[in-house]
Amino acid sequence: MGDEKMLVAAVQLRSGADVEANVAQALALVEEAARGGARYVQLPEYTPYLGPPAAFADVAEDVPGPTTARFAALARRHGIVVHLGSLLERTATTPANTSVVFGPTGDVVATYRKTHLFDVDVPGAISHRESDALVAGDEAVLVELDGLRLGLSVCFDLRFPELYGVLARAGAEVLAIPAAFNAVTGAAHWHVLTRARAIETHSFVVAAAQAGRTAEGIATFGHALIVDPWGAVLAEADGDAPQVVRAELDLAAVRERRAQIDVAQLRRPDVYARPVRRVSATEGASGQT
Repeated sequence: MGDEKMLVAAVQLRSGADVEANVAQALALVEEAARGGARYVQLPEYTPYLGPPAAFADVAEDVPGPTTARFAALARRHGIVVHLGSLLERTATTPANTSVVFGPTGDVVATYRKTHLFDVDVPGAISHRESDALVAGDEAVLVELDGLRLGLSVCFDLRFPELYGVLARAGAEVLAIPAAFNAVTGAAHWHVLTRARAIETHSFVVAAAQAGRTAEGIATFGHALIVDPWGAVLAEADGDAPQVVRAELDLAAVRERRAQIDVAQLRRPDVYARPVRRVSATEGASGQT
């Protein structure tokens, strides 16, 4: 990639429980993005399978494995970076929710296991425990590939700004947030959180997404989008249909914004490491006139 500007694409899918149909749809949209000139194409979380967790172990596979081989071949044929937002990876215990990045030669250049699992209970809206079916990852991952410095994350990670601060301070200029964001929480928080992660780190955000409701009733928010380091949405999916959204990233903008508001240098880790001084209302009022 090498130069300062690149065209990137975020894919919006409507995956379900049919692995072959999901993979075929994803491959077709990566082809479309590549033909349109995208040099980095990101797919959403749970690309090959978005169905009941009871089947996770049955559909999990090795990395590298049969599904990754198909995306690797596509990356190699077009000479682009393909980012499989996540698939279910077979492990020695329970499956992992694993993101896979393929370089232009088709090699697997990085994997990342989702660190923060989606365990939530919003009464009357959504109750789910991803940790009942998956094992969590335990490391942050930065990919440096032909001038692209890409910080990896998956979906629910979005709610934990500490991860993105670590990635940005390690040199990430683009934050990858492939997602299958819940429809209820997505309507309230998706745009706010993706823009916040871009603003607070002065990074580009590329966030592919699942959209719509599956036959089993899994409802996702969609709105695959690309955000710039100032928080402006450069491109966004319209509706819940499978589609490709594209934007040109000027990586010089990252350094420009970081120089203007140098939050990395202005941080106070010496303060953050100290215990918080607690002051009661009574104590705080004493001695005042």
